[in-house]
Amino acid sequence: MIQGACHCGAVQWRFESTPESATACNCTVCRRYGVLWIYDYEGEGVHVSGPTQAYIRGKALGFHFCATCGCVAYWRALQTNKEGKRRLAVNVRLTEPEAVAHLPIDHFDGLVNFEDLPRDGKCVADYWF
Repeated sequence: MIQGACHCGAVQWRFESTPESATACNCTVCRRYGVLWIYDYEGEGVHVSGPTQAYIRGKALGFHFCATCGCVAYWRALQTNKEGKRRLAVNVRLTEPEAVAHLPIDHFDGLVNFEDLPRDGKCVADYWF
C-alpha cells in the first residue's frame, strides 16, 4: 500500500497495491502541474479523502486539488466506463520518495498523438534529485 497527502494534510489518498509504473504526461494541464500519475478505479484500488476544489477540463477529467495548500492530488474521470467504474489517478509526488522511487516512468503523449511513448529507462527517483 502507498499513501499520499497534500502539503497541509487535508487531502489524502491510498493506493492499495504496488503500481507497475508512474506516468508522466505532456498534455497542456499535466506538464503545468508537474505531476506523476498512478491509476486505478475509484473505491477499488485507490481511495481519496478530504475536501477538494476541481478544475474540470473538457468533458473527460476533473483535476482535484487542495483548496488550502493548492497541491494537485488526483484526477477523476467525469464519466464511468461500460462496467460502471470510474477511473482515478493519484499524484505520486504527494507520497514519500522511498515508496515510489523505483517505479519506472511511462510517458504519455497527451499533447499531440494521445498515445503511449516508449520508456526511456528513467524511474521516479530520476525526477527527484
